[in-house]
Amino acid sequence: MDEPSRILIVDDEKAIADLVGKLLAAEGMDVRACYSGERALELFERERFDLAILDIMMPGLDGFEVCQRIRTVSDLPVIFLSAKDEEVDKVVGLTLGADDYVTKPFKSRELVARVKARLRRSRHEASGQVGLLQARGIELDVNAHTATLHGEALKLTPKEYDTLVLLVKAYGTPVSAHDIFESVWHEPFNDAAANSVMVHIRNLRKKLAAVDSSEKFIETAWGVGYKIARRGDA
Repeated sequence: MDEPSRILIVDDEKAIADLVGKLLAAEGMDVRACYSGERALELFERERFDLAILDIMMPGLDGFEVCQRIRTVSDLPVIFLSAKDEEVDKVVGLTLGADDYVTKPFKSRELVARVKARLRRSRHEASGQVGLLQARGIELDVNAHTATLHGEALKLTPKEYDTLVLLVKAYGTPVSAHDIFESVWHEPFNDAAANSVMVHIRNLRKKLAAVDSSEKFIETAWGVGYKIARRGDA
């Protein structure tokens, strides 16, 4: 039987650290919550963890510095959990080596899903497996040919699945209807092809919305194609 994943949580707001701890403990994870960057580093040096969740704005050592120190000795997956929603803070966090960034107030289901997804990716990388794609809570295992959103299975047709793979691989960059059609249908683009692509995009949007209707995952880049926009994109 596999050992439970060990999660380090640090947030100077005790109520939030404890809430996140309860959410993850309910999923069978072994959680250590603390309330300062200094204490987080003490625990990190003494114990083994599979993932860390760090608040940014803390007195003393903030989350950025804690992440930076962890990164000097470890590739432990790190997720920032912060009330700060400025694009520059996300860029700084990711530049320092964080793997993900969740903004408060957060949705419990999404936070849990992101933690699970990051743990799965870490296990895939450790075992030398490839083929795991992620964007905005969408996770595709191209080896197992499975698709989930926030951990919930998506029932997709083969062409819907292949279309979503293209969009996730291009995360943040539009993919033209021409490229989607010729990559997925394996036929030359023609006058009717754009409509076929549009129908499949519409079906994908409906299936994603059935799981989470609070966000628009696939956007139309007018005159260009379709994309999964990064958070913060206009």
